[in-house]
Amino acid sequence: MSGQIVILVDADACPVKDEVYKVAARHGLKTYVVANAPIAIPRDPSIERVLVGSGLNVADDWIAERAAPGTIVITADIPLADRAIKAGADVLAPNGRAFTADSIGMALATRNLMEELRSAGAVTGGPPPFSRSDRSAFLSALDQSIRRLKRRGFGEETGG
Repeated sequence: MSGQIVILVDADACPVKDEVYKVAARHGLKTYVVANAPIAIPRDPSIERVLVGSGLNVADDWIAERAAPGTIVITADIPLADRAIKAGADVLAPNGRAFTADSIGMALATRNLMEELRSAGAVTGGPPPFSRSDRSAFLSALDQSIRRLKRRGFGEETGG
């Protein structure tokens, strides 16, 4: 994967897969769609479905093992985002929020606090419904991430 920009999608419950496919096609990027249940993907040689076994964190482990500089990881999973950032990848949530080395600590702390509150019986509610503005913010963030990686020299190789 070295030198090329690669997109890794944590596909289970990802609401922006179609957007990823369109942006990846426009930029000619290899995309891996990782899930533990079969999902439909476009018939495109640059999009590869990766079906991992069922089990806790199996898809996350597959993605984290391949995350590296030049990789864009799409996930709402905060522990996976943390692992991918530590590996040097760019990480985006489906709502367009970029997870960074500076922001991931607070995101992990908030996630852990909410998990503790829920386990203590507090009703915390879920995330807000996914909106059109979330989709738009994601498209913009993905495009910015790709442009930033290209400026840093990724994606410039040709051939196969």
